[in-house]
Amino acid sequence: MARQHPDWNPELLRKHREQIGLTLEDTGEKLREIAERHGFNIAANFQTIWGHEKGSVYPGPHYRRAYCRLYRCNEAQLGFRRALPGEDAPVESATAQLPAPRAQAPDEQPQAVRQALSSIRSGTDDVDSEALRNRVVDAWRRRTSGVTDGPTVVLVGGFAGSGKSEFAKFLGSLTGWPILDKDSLTRPLVDQLLIALGGEAHDRSSDLYREKVRPLEYRCLMEAAWDNVDCGISTILDAPFVSEFSQADWMQRFQNRCRSKRVSVATIWVECDPESMREYIEFRGAARDAWKMEAWDEYLSSLNLDLRPQGPHFVVDNRLGAAVALVDEARDVLSGGGL
Repeated sequence: MARQHPDWNPELLRKHREQIGLTLEDTGEKLREIAERHGFNIAANFQTIWGHEKGSVYPGPHYRRAYCRLYRCNEAQLGFRRALPGEDAPVESATAQLPAPRAQAPDEQPQAVRQALSSIRSGTDDVDSEALRNRVVDAWRRRTSGVTDGPTVVLVGGFAGSGKSEFAKFLGSLTGWPILDKDSLTRPLVDQLLIALGGEAHDRSSDLYREKVRPLEYRCLMEAAWDNVDCGISTILDAPFVSEFSQADWMQRFQNRCRSKRVSVATIWVECDPESMREYIEFRGAARDAWKMEAWDEYLSSLNLDLRPQGPHFVVDNRLGAAVALVDEARDVLSGGGL
């Protein structure tokens, strides 16, 4: 059954387009340029844009992100969703004109980076979110100047579709630290191992996967991380980490091992709402997600949406895609910001 979007106000898209004097064809061209720059998967022809403005077709996640970059607004200001607490979303907000390419002020890029990282907040009292943001910004500055520092390990976890991979990639693009994505590292082997054990290649919900395969999958991920750390290379790990973050003893062992190697640690949990997670999962269309989509209510009931890592950690609030929107904005500024 199709999901409803009771807070959607499609009329705002047309208002924004008309106030800056764009035709449907012009809008499609600019959206395609944005899509190419950000790697969005959209076609953006005028019929599709017309459908979005008339309210007959709700824009998918990449379309919404492209519209936000085009009109320099967040999703709430464009009428796609309700505003999160603290978000400014006036109904009549519209840009007077498209910003022309211009020379950037010397501090504009650092400000954009810090704004994108502002969604990282302390999840426990014994971590300092400002210190982590400073560490990432410093790594970004050092990467461009060629200066190196001691290694850092960043664990980015969250439920499927939470936006953790998008946020991990942003951290990697800023710092130059390699990203170890669990699925990219292990999926071909995991699929074949499941078949060899009598299961199905894309199964991620059975006892067979959880008891026989998953432990090996995460062991491969962590061993690859230690190889980097032993070479003094900071590393970002991208995986759900649901079981690991739920275990205080696992978290403590990891912290102890990093401390013994003089490695700093940042554990990040990416928070997201169920509807947004479902949309992201549906959009990517991965075979391993088939069961989740077929039995969404059952899958959702198995998640502890209040889960937080059992130890020092940070939280990124990506409910309704808010953190990813800030990432898109920072990428635009870092790339020059011209449309």
